[in-house]
Amino acid sequence: MTAMFVNLPVTDLERAKAFYTAIGFTINPAFTDLPIGDPATNPSVSTAIFLDSRDEVDKAVTAGIAAGGTEGQPASDYGFMYQRQLSDPDGNMLEFGWMDPVAASQGPAAFMEQQA
Repeated sequence: MTAMFVNLPVTDLERAKAFYTAIGFTINPAFTDLPIGDPATNPSVSTAIFLDSRDEVDKAVTAGIAAGGTEGQPASDYGFMYQRQLSDPDGNMLEFGWMDPVAASQGPAAFMEQQA
């Protein structure tokens, strides 16, 4: 992942900063002081972040849970794509995923043809 800019509503800024730095993000202090509603009651953002391997997906979600996040459902494994959902302490959802390079560039059917 090279760069991604996401603004999320949070109820506790310091807790949110600790959570996101724990899973590998950096915080831009120039954009961390906007008061926005409660995402636990009105979610406003769902962000998908694709990483280079299944192991990196598992590592990010494990770190997020250790930092106060929750995983509301089991991982989804489609063979060519692997996904896990993580909610931050405020209820904002992050979806971490990995996709086979062939499936990403040529579609799932091309991946399935390679498996035959």
